Amino acid sequence: MSVRMKIQGLLIDPVSQMPIVILKNSSEDRVLPIWVGVFEANAIAMQLEKILSPRPMTHDLLCSTIEQLGGSIERIVITDLRDATFYAILHLDLKGKKFEVDARPSDAMALALRCDAPIFVEESVLEKSSKPGDADSMEPDRLRRWLETVDPEELGQYEM
Repeated sequence: MSVRMKIQGLLIDPVSQMPIVILKNSSEDRVLPIWVGVFEANAIAMQLEKILSPRPMTHDLLCSTIEQLGGSIERIVITDLRDATFYAILHLDLKGKKFEVDARPSDAMALALRCDAPIFVEESVLEKSSKPGDADSMEPDRLRRWLETVDPEELGQYEM
């Protein structure tokens, strides 16, 4: 089963200094932090802030290409968490034909923002990321403890 989530914020991990995308479900009782690269974080931040690039960025180009071919991104799903790495799938519809395309979650989220597609996370991923002491959840567990003390305004007001 998948849980629909939204991008709640984009912040910098105070320890590793790496960008983190914070996903929350609509009732805000489930949180999923995903560490992303600097360039991917920039692509997500630009869209969240509604900053237009003078020329299409890679995610803009891909979204435009899919649309020009008569297709759409129906949704993106974060499907797995293995060895501290998240996995995602783009669910595409091209003139009624369905496709599933493997993607990095950061790219999938950047595309979801540009193509107005919903973001889902498999329940198993949420469970794996919340298990204390699990090697796959060491970073998310540390971040959750930090998020308990952070001012919510520091996360921004991003929603998709």
